[in-house]
This record gives sequence, C-alpha cells and structure tokens, in this order.
Amino acid sequence: MLETRGLTAFYGDFQALYGIDAALGAGETVAIIGANGAGKSTFLKAITGLLPCLPDAVRLQGAAIGGLAPARIARLGISLVPEGRKLFPSLTVEENLLIGAHGRAPGGYWNLARVYGLFPILAERRRVPSTSLSGGQQQMAAIGRALMANPRVLLCDEISLGLAPIVIRDIYNAIPAIRAEGTSIVLVEQDIVQALAVADRVYCLQEGRVSLAGRPDELTREQIHTAYFGT
Repeated sequence: MLETRGLTAFYGDFQALYGIDAALGAGETVAIIGANGAGKSTFLKAITGLLPCLPDAVRLQGAAIGGLAPARIARLGISLVPEGRKLFPSLTVEENLLIGAHGRAPGGYWNLARVYGLFPILAERRRVPSTSLSGGQQQMAAIGRALMANPRVLLCDEISLGLAPIVIRDIYNAIPAIRAEGTSIVLVEQDIVQALAVADRVYCLQEGRVSLAGRPDELTREQIHTAYFGT
C-alpha cells in the first residue's frame, strides 16, 4: 500500500532522516517508535509532502508520490492526524469534521454519521466550539476529521500524547473499527506498550535511521530497549 525507499529529509542544512526503507501493507497497522528527536514526525511530514523528498522515495500502491504537494497527496488517499490535534479553534466540532471531507472523491465508508458512531461524544458536542472539548475529545475529533477524507492510509502522530490512560484506551479501541473498513494505519508513538499492542509490524527509529524492524511477537524487550535508546 505505502512504501518508502531510501527516504531522506532535511530541515535546511540539517539532515533528519537517513535512507528510511519501510513498508505498509493493505489493512496493516505499522507502529513507528523511538525517542524524542528520532525522526518519527519528520517521517510522516515527508510522506505527506510537508517536507520535500525525491519522487521515488515515497510510493503509494506502486506510484511515486514523493515531493508532491500536500493537497494532492491527501486527494490520493493519505490523511494525517497531526501531533497536537490542530483543530480550528473558531469552528464547531462538526465544522472541523466537515473540513476533512473537502476535496475528497465521492463515496467511501466514512461520513458524519459513521464518525459519530465511532466517537458518540462528538455527536453530543457537535455544535460546540472545538476549544471546549477535553484533550481526549479533541483527539477523537482530529481522527474523525482525517477519516472524513475516506483515506486509504491513515497516519497518526502521537495520538496518545498528554492523555490519561483511560482516554488513550478509548481512542485505541477505535483502531480495529477503522482497520475493518480497509484503512491501513501508521502509528507514530512514544508509548511502546500501546503501539506494540495494536501493530502488525514495528519500526524503531534512532537519530533518523531504522534501528530495528519486525513483528512485535518476534522482538525481545532487550532488542527494543537497545534500538530505542542506543544502549
């Protein structure tokens, strides 16, 4: 479904990614783990066109999409749930969700009713400003907004960050329903336990490089610790 080949990324003269090879199969959930500054969010930014890269460095169902404009990549079927949610504060919950549907192709599973079915609290609060939501509710709205585009690939950047464990559980409980409708998922997470619990495969990044890759049940705690911290 999605593949990176020798993906590099720069912030000016600073190189943040060094030749990342990774793949996401149809219907898979892949976790990207690593410490702060490892390059996880940069990886997502390169995939979505927010950072430049070579055309062949990112491929969607075999087609080279690296370096395309973010809006075009979104229309091709890749949606990002950004770190920090980034809802529009002047809009209601429902208006934020509807923005996610802008420019999408007709048809597809996800619409307002189905997003509200996935996160019922959003239906109850659909008319209120997004700023009045709790952190967990804002995260649900950010996920719902991304789903409204009916993506083939959903990229989630630190969706558990700053949330209480019970809220994180509720959000992660939605992942099987999202996968069931054919969406492949990339989860960038610092919470290793949470990520490994739902992932089919995992990549660990360290200083912009892949330090470990495999299926969660094949990796030992010691291997993950070494790949994560480098010691």
